[in-house]
Amino acid sequence: MQGSVEETLRDEARFRAFAASVRKDIDAVLAGYDIADKATLRQLQNELAQLDYLDGNLDAAQQRVDAVRALQEKPADKLLSGLTLSAMIAAQKAGAAASSEAYRKDVARRVSEALAAMPYEVVQNEVKEAKAGNELASEALILGYVRNVIQPTVDKAGSISSELAPAIVNARYRLVATLPLKDPLVGAFGTYLAAHKVDKPDIWAARDVVLPPNQGYAPVNVAVWDSGVDTRLFAGKLVEANGKPQVLAFDRYARRATGELMPIPPALRSKVPTLKARLKGFSDLQSNIDSAEASEVKAYLGALKPEQYKAAIEEIQLAGNWMHGTHVAGITLAGNPYARLVVARIEFDWHLLPDPCPSRELVLRDAGNAQATVDFLRRNKVRVVNMSWGGTVQDVENQLELCNVGKTAEERKSIARDYFDLQKNALAKAFASAPEILFVTAAGNSNQDASFVEDIPAGIVLPNLLAVGAVDKAGDEASFTSYGPTVKVHANGYQVDSVIPGGDRVAESGTSMASPQVANLAAKILAVAPKLSPTEVIDLIQRTADRTADGRRVLINPRKALDAAQAHRQAA
Repeated sequence: MQGSVEETLRDEARFRAFAASVRKDIDAVLAGYDIADKATLRQLQNELAQLDYLDGNLDAAQQRVDAVRALQEKPADKLLSGLTLSAMIAAQKAGAAASSEAYRKDVARRVSEALAAMPYEVVQNEVKEAKAGNELASEALILGYVRNVIQPTVDKAGSISSELAPAIVNARYRLVATLPLKDPLVGAFGTYLAAHKVDKPDIWAARDVVLPPNQGYAPVNVAVWDSGVDTRLFAGKLVEANGKPQVLAFDRYARRATGELMPIPPALRSKVPTLKARLKGFSDLQSNIDSAEASEVKAYLGALKPEQYKAAIEEIQLAGNWMHGTHVAGITLAGNPYARLVVARIEFDWHLLPDPCPSRELVLRDAGNAQATVDFLRRNKVRVVNMSWGGTVQDVENQLELCNVGKTAEERKSIARDYFDLQKNALAKAFASAPEILFVTAAGNSNQDASFVEDIPAGIVLPNLLAVGAVDKAGDEASFTSYGPTVKVHANGYQVDSVIPGGDRVAESGTSMASPQVANLAAKILAVAPKLSPTEVIDLIQRTADRTADGRRVLINPRKALDAAQAHRQAA
């Protein structure tokens, strides 16, 4: 690529030449490989559907939509896949010009009619997410990403990889195809939600168990290996030495650090209350809650200019990282007066362009820190660790490209493999060095097979490691949750309420919220039956879980699990 990416987006001739190159690459991949992974096939077919639509080839685009729908595995995805694009295709084939008000109304009508035939109990979460996504859509957000992420990459390398190129296609698709439909789509999704307003049943309340105090159960040391924890919120539930909470911290450069929470840059400290409110606003939008915070987020992002994009998004990402570990800790410790917290803090990068960029020196330090962290946990007699984080070899390759490391795609691929394997092997070795500790990890939020994409830690196979997928409060599979052979159980990870630094409460979604539900259960089991080994705890959790009829979900059942733990305690 040469020159301005934005000009490529806006200029029909330039975009067609670029799109032809992207199409040729995707076609070559599909022709040259026997791809068994459905998520990969869905991604490639979706990219081709957008290209076909932008080329005006409506029949081909609909065929791609149908192909993607046939590849869907989750019930809601099978129903909703390609909903908007199919309505756009049908409206254009009916004769309405894509720039006309008649077309906009026809698309909304078709979306509404399709939704009306769908079971609300199956699709409500995804429709809420679709409404929120459209409410937040803007030209500034689309162009902000192009200017601040893609353009610097092109400027440095003069080219773009096949992994990043579809982002330009998607940006064009959103600019010219879906953004003009923002208001009609928000209206269609909102009308459907307003017509039902029947909330899903909560299966978890009846399964939950709060351990009563003063029952002679064993104290259980648990660790939250995350972005840090506001330990002031957990007074009386901390592992301490010399009156201080036990904390081991590393910054994003993989160097030893101090402090139990990742630091907020001085220039942003005064904005912390606003950033907290925006986190709540995003959460409320996802739940279709018309709150003051949700309205503020819509107004803030709606008025954003492309040149303000970088600062705005990085602030939001920083705030999300900063609160993450505390939110996870609140879930991990809930209802267990015998749990005692140890904090292992790492710092997640929040920048649009990696800072720092991957390097072998950084990776080697990080690999050494994995063992140092596990050694720290062992010294503090930790029994259960929650890890709501992860990464893939493709993530490393993408970071290398954004940093212009490696002269060619093949060189980046080789470097990424080297760095990734160093990290994966170090983590696996560290986990294996502590067979007495149960490590619980999030499956990931990419709606992919965690093993196929080599997510770590979720894709690592060890007897003392358990990966957790996410469902909602009714036990339905979350749209984002990853899956695969290592994902053995599922827990509620959809709009889970917990505490954040300072004591405010926010509902968050992700496998990050499902994993600590299982860590919580494991700690309760060990309080009741402390002699159980990690493999025995995993077996008990799986044995008492409920497998769904479709075979895709194994829902933990804390009440059954703790009944089994009590039986073990009595037998011992």
